[in-house]
Formats: sequence, structure tokens, C-alpha cells
Amino acid sequence: MVSFKVTPVQSAPIDGQKPGTSGLRKKVKVFTQPHYLHNFVQSTFNALSADKVRGSTLVVSGDGRYYSKDAIHVASIIIKMSAANGVRRVWVGQNGLLSTPAVSGVIRERVGADGSKANGAFILTASHNPGGPNEDFGIKYNMENGGPAPEGITDKIYENTKTIKEYLIAEGLPEVDISATGVSSFSGPEGQFDVEVFDAASDYVKLMKSIFDFELIQKLLTSPQFSFWCVDLLSSQRFAIALSSFLHYYFGLVLTFLLSHVPFVGWLLLLCFLSYDALSGVAGAYAKRIFVEELGAKESSLLNCVPKEDFGGGHPDPNLTYAKELVSRMGLGKNPNSDPPEFGAAADGDADRNMILGKRFFVTPSDSVAIIAANAVQTIPYFSSGLKGVARSMPTSAALDVVAKHLNLKFFEVPTGWKFFGNLMDAGLCSVCGEESFGTVISINDKKNGKLEEKSIKKYRGNLAAVCSDHIREKDGIWAVLAWLSILAFKNKDNLNGGKLVTVEDIVKQHWATFGRHYYTRYDYENVDAGAAKELMAYLVKMQSSLDEVNKIVQGVRSDVSNVASADEFEYKDPVDGSISKHQGIRYLFEDGSRLVFRLSGTGSEGATIRLYIEQYEKDSSKTGRDSQEALAPLVEVALKLSKMQEFTGRSAPTVIT
Repeated sequence: MVSFKVTPVQSAPIDGQKPGTSGLRKKVKVFTQPHYLHNFVQSTFNALSADKVRGSTLVVSGDGRYYSKDAIHVASIIIKMSAANGVRRVWVGQNGLLSTPAVSGVIRERVGADGSKANGAFILTASHNPGGPNEDFGIKYNMENGGPAPEGITDKIYENTKTIKEYLIAEGLPEVDISATGVSSFSGPEGQFDVEVFDAASDYVKLMKSIFDFELIQKLLTSPQFSFWCVDLLSSQRFAIALSSFLHYYFGLVLTFLLSHVPFVGWLLLLCFLSYDALSGVAGAYAKRIFVEELGAKESSLLNCVPKEDFGGGHPDPNLTYAKELVSRMGLGKNPNSDPPEFGAAADGDADRNMILGKRFFVTPSDSVAIIAANAVQTIPYFSSGLKGVARSMPTSAALDVVAKHLNLKFFEVPTGWKFFGNLMDAGLCSVCGEESFGTVISINDKKNGKLEEKSIKKYRGNLAAVCSDHIREKDGIWAVLAWLSILAFKNKDNLNGGKLVTVEDIVKQHWATFGRHYYTRYDYENVDAGAAKELMAYLVKMQSSLDEVNKIVQGVRSDVSNVASADEFEYKDPVDGSISKHQGIRYLFEDGSRLVFRLSGTGSEGATIRLYIEQYEKDSSKTGRDSQEALAPLVEVALKLSKMQEFTGRSAPTVIT
């Protein structure tokens, strides 16, 4: 057995290593500075109690972005430092790939051959940020519950980075081939040290199969009822055929054509029921296994499902701007396909976020989590005994609130930050949750003369959907996709032999008819003078002391807007640990359920960002299909006048609308 020794290496503090709830994210050129990654990893080990490090099992993997291989490789930084700090064994996903939700699942569910369980993980990801030598890299530590390190730990990490004098490294630790599964053992000062490379997808697939009814979903995806449009290049004729007919008849014709026309393979577009875009991120490592091998979808339905360190030169952000290929395939965007599939979805770089699309239809993320919660017990076996509760971050659309009230569920409104959801889940109080990044894109479903407006997608940048349940302690993009497929499969279980299919659009519109619609947008004013931004926020707090005065302003601007019923500065007392989070945003809550929320972020040397959330609630089912801009216009006008936005910021328009 090869031996190694532990060597201390002198170092010194490096500025700016303060991790947020998503870890430490910087440009690759910053991470490649001498000692930069070493300092952060050692500071993390030093922040943990000895029993969480010595003799422990640690997971080390990531989304495969540029620089990950250097950081994951067993002969490199994190593995060597783990061995030097007394870690007993390290689990690495094959090829160094594990999605963020998969890591959380491995921590919570995986049991080693010797009965070992993971105590934590270093996840190498910058989520939906671009990858490449001139782009972003990130690292975060997750705890033994599978969730991100809480503020108490990240604060200790940061303090340690400011005082670090040395780090430990395992000298003489040889390389291990992380492309092949297996266990490699070494001998160190504290005994045996193992590195186990395991199949990155198997554990996650097993977890998903324990949650969802794969057999029911498979019936949906393989049903002859789901036809797709295909272009016959031999005759230039376009026709619709059933999947079963295609398999028996057209396969031979296509194969013959491909063999004789290899340069033109790319011309053959096979569009089926499902279309899934991994945006060249780590979700691709799971897509074929789940959607093709387990559920029976055609491999041609997968887009960009080979993980790439630069995400194929794209931006791994699943919205209508960056997922252009999927958007077009689904019949939306500048060059919409005329014969789109019934269902489409996309993931971000580390597969924790998602976007859901129907045929020519975009599902706003806030609607998505509300619809999942409303249908979970009936359609997802994992929830068959009922939901413990639901939660959302404060700025997120209140669509989930209405579902919770209707179903008599416990409901929690928390500050932005995944740790708050984790506390609720660990205490058994929450089953389904969603984060601030639910923001919708205005007018994506708006039509003019029956045609989707190109400006609706060009002008606005969409937020990401961050949805999860208590099966893990992270956001989970593929889980959300399977939840939607479960709902579709359940709604169509009696329609697969000729009945009218229930579509994504049908499900959303039925939800609006039952619960009402929350028209929602966010205005970001970036790089505003920090002093002016603080003055605006102070003014909004002061105005809350006199709602009569506030309502005079509201009615003076738009008489068709309801009065403000209450206003406050959001403060949260965690029902689990009793911690109090203050100054989380300023809220104006209207009598009809509409909301205005103002939040301030980034008060550094480059200025502040003011985020204005505008939400119009519409209960009248005859008005839930309105143009989004039209529905929101009165409340937008009130928000800008009430806050004196232009007067304080000097801006006549926001930097970004989402």
C-alpha cells in the first residue's frame, strides 16, 4: 500500500474569501492564484469540529466546469488536503461529476460497503454562472444533513481565512483514475485513507425512483397517443405519426437515409413528446439514464446533454434568453418551430434549477411550485400521506400561499437563503419549497393577433426556478421535471387510448381558474448611488407609519388599484432555532392580495442594487388570461410614484426587468 506523509505549507491570508449561502464564487484567474484554494479549504476544515473531520467520509465532486478537474483530481488540492486533515475516505463521482442535488442525496442516503455515511461535501460549482478560463469557478461546503453550511459555519470559515498561517497537504499521494469506478487505498500517519470513485448517476436514479411512479411516467412518454411531427427529407413531406408507428416503419427508412447521407444527419429533426436541455451542464450525466433508459423517451429529445467545462460556450442559465435552442424547439422565441413537443425543460450548470415549458407555453416558476404543491399528494407517491407544509422566500410570488390556504397546509414565508428551508425540513415542518428566483418573465405567454411577440422574449431576462422537496436539502431541477411529468401522467392516465390530452397549458390555466393568477415582475436598478438607495429605503419605512397618506398617494395615481392594508419591514424568527433575521425587505400589502416589495443589496464601492417586486393578484377567472404588462401596469405606476424611484435614483427606467 502506497504511503504518504502530512506536510504543513506556510501561507498568509488572502482578501475577499467570504462565502455566501452559495459558497465562494470568483473568476478562475482568482482561484488559480497561489494558495487561494488551499487557504479556503483549510479554513473550512478548521471551522468544523474535529469529529466532523478526523475519521470522516467526505464527498468531493462538482458540475465539471473549467478548473474542476484540477481541484477534484486525487493527486490534487482537495483530496490531498482531506487526507492530510485526517479524513478517512473520500467519495468522488465518476469523472468528478455530481450535480448539487445529487451530492445532497449522496450525503443523506448513500451507505458505503463498510457501513460508512458521508459527513459533508465540497461541491465545486458556480451554479448558473458561465464557465471557462475567463469565467467563474466556485466551491461550497455542505453539512451532514445534505444542506449548505449555515451562517455560523461560513462566518467561521471567513474569519479563518483572515488569520490562516499554514495549510496541510498529503505529500506523496499518487493519482487515481477518476474515470473508472473502484476503491484505491493508501497509508497515512493516521492509518488507511480510501478514495472511492462511484457511478455518478446510479444513486440519484435510485432516489428518484423511490419518489416518483416511473412506470406511470413511462406509459405517458411511450404512448402511441403522443405523436410528433417529422420531416421526411426524401420526399420533403411533413406528416404526423405515432411513436409506435415510427419505431416499426420509419426507423429502417431513416437508417438507410442516414447511412447514405452522413453529412446531412443534422438536417433530421426528430421531435417527440419530451425535450430536455441540460445546457451542457452536469444534468446531462443523468438525463439519458432517467429520461431515455428508465422512462423510454427518445434520445433525440435530449439537447446539450454532454457536460462541457465551458458549457459549450453558452450561459448555463435556464431561461428564455439562454436556452434558445429549447425555446425555439418548443415553439417560442424568434424562430419558433411550427411543430413543437408537448413538454420541454432545461437545467442550469449544476442541475439545481429548472425551466418548464409546454407547447408554445412558458410556465412561470412561481406557478410551477404552486402547481406541484397543489397536485403532489395525488400524483407523487412520496407525498401520498400528505404534505407537512410548504414554504417560499419572502420576495417570491404568493401563488404558493393561496394553495396552502386552500389545502389547509402549514405555510412559512422565509428570508432569501436556502438554509431557512433546510431548518424547516429538518424539523419536519416543510415538504415543498421555492426560492426568490421564481421570478417570471413578463409577456412570454402574451399574444398579439395569435402570435407570440418577439419583444416579449428579447426585452426581458427571466429568473430561474429553484424548487425542492424534503428528499434532500438542496434545490433539485430534475426532481421538478419529474414532478411535472408525474402530474401530466396522472392527468392523462385515462386519455392514452384516444382521449383528449391534458397539456401543460391546460394544467396551468386550470390552476389559475381554481386559485387565481399572480402576475409578477421584478425591476432591478443596478449600480445606484449607495447613499441615494439608502435614502429611498428610509423614506419607504417612514411612509409606513401613515397608511392613510399612503393610500391617498395610491388613489391619486390609480383609482383602479386597491388600498394598502398593511406595510412593514420583513423580519423572520426561525421557528426551529429561534434566530431572528431583520431588515429583509420593505413590504406594502394590498387589500386584494397584491404586493410591492423593495429590497436593497450590494452597498459596496460600485453602488447598490434596488430590487422592486410587483405582484398583482387576480381572482376573477375571466381575467387570468390577460396580457401581463397590461395587468401589471397600474401597480407598476403606483410603485414608481409611491417610492419616488426616479427622484431618488435619477433613473427613468430599471436596468433589468425580470
